[in-house]
Amino acid sequence: MSLRKTERLNRLQSALDAGGYLRLKDAARLLGVSEMTVRRDIASCGGRFAYLGGYIAGGLESAGGMGYILDRERDAHIEMKRTACEAAASLLKPGETVFIDCGTTTTHLASRIPADSQITVVCYAMNIAEIVCKKPGVRVVMLGGLYHASSASFSSPESLEMLRGIGINTAFISAGGVHESLGISCSNFHEVEIKQTAIANAVTRALVIDSSKFDQVKPAFFAKLDSFDYLCCDDGIDGARADRLAATGVRIVPA
Repeated sequence: MSLRKTERLNRLQSALDAGGYLRLKDAARLLGVSEMTVRRDIASCGGRFAYLGGYIAGGLESAGGMGYILDRERDAHIEMKRTACEAAASLLKPGETVFIDCGTTTTHLASRIPADSQITVVCYAMNIAEIVCKKPGVRVVMLGGLYHASSASFSSPESLEMLRGIGINTAFISAGGVHESLGISCSNFHEVEIKQTAIANAVTRALVIDSSKFDQVKPAFFAKLDSFDYLCCDDGIDGARADRLAATGVRIVPA
């Protein structure tokens, strides 16, 4: 490894030690190099750092260890995710308060929130907040706490208490696995209570997934299918599964 690259990585480590994470463009500005150079440095340093959804954090060994790395998942099944979020966006209503879960699917929903809609978005993930904070006429409530690099999200007892005090019209919940009998699961245990609190506080509950999540089981279960009013998905649901889902009371929202 060259001396210059070693110096850059050491400076990057010092910045992360001080702040926990950095946006890629801020890291490039700090080091005086291009964003591509920063990404190459990170890729060649043996897992010392992780590049997650536009942010640089500690290495993969400290990124949650639950098999879900945001940057790796971002481009998987992207068209299916977009289609699911087209369906979810049909549930948005001007002036309402919505909860948008963390993950790589829900970013497509956040992007579809109209500017000047007077919608209030409650979120706890950086990639969601970064999208909705740029929309004029959209109010954002960001829940804070301990940073979890694996999903670029935050959690704390204080944020849970704050969430319990917010009236939510629609909670848009993501998942890593949907098993018809066992239930709905995610990869990160810190997300469980946040998802459950949002579901409990919402008038309407919408599960937003792509069809690749069916028959998958992740480590952390957080709900049953009948906890939801709507399923927002792509068109990969066959007729037999659609009938079984309907029997649980969940309505499939067409894209």
